[in-house]
Amino acid sequence: MDRRTLKTRKALCNGLAEMLMQKELHKVTVQEIADKADVNRVTFYKHYLDVYDLYEKIEKEVLMEIGLLMLELENLSSEQMFTHLFNYIDENRTIFKMVFCPNTTGQLRNKFSKMIQGVLQKIQSEQLDTSLNDSRLEYQNCYRSQGCIAVIEKWVLNDFKESKEFIIRTLSDLDTNTEDFIYSDT
Repeated sequence: MDRRTLKTRKALCNGLAEMLMQKELHKVTVQEIADKADVNRVTFYKHYLDVYDLYEKIEKEVLMEIGLLMLELENLSSEQMFTHLFNYIDENRTIFKMVFCPNTTGQLRNKFSKMIQGVLQKIQSEQLDTSLNDSRLEYQNCYRSQGCIAVIEKWVLNDFKESKEFIIRTLSDLDTNTEDFIYSDT
């Protein structure tokens, strides 16, 4: 894709994200998104079928990017992993406001959470040399991922008020303490 197409798509994505801060997905119109993106409706329809198509494509793209990022982070310490993750979130603030705003379906948030849980579970099962299907491991990593998501969500919904470094340090400390507890119990 050329730069102009990428710029237009990014503007449309940001337009939808901004609209979702104000109203529910099913109430957002193509015209509103086009107005926010400063393009006309015809331009919108050159790229997407409707509002739901745009939302789905954003969801797929974000999950793919986060998935690739999480795969790269598997062998890093908690602090390094969270640093990379929060850098990505910080660079994509508008999209993450959309992920956590109450006007979406919540599906993207849930998929993001499951992705974090899966990566944590894979890392932990390798470190403990145990099965990925270990029930105790599943519950522990469900707890860890939900805690991580809760901290991310609070930071995003507080409009990134605290510094990224503060959030990374806080989450790293929480996760390291949780990890220490988990490993001491095995």
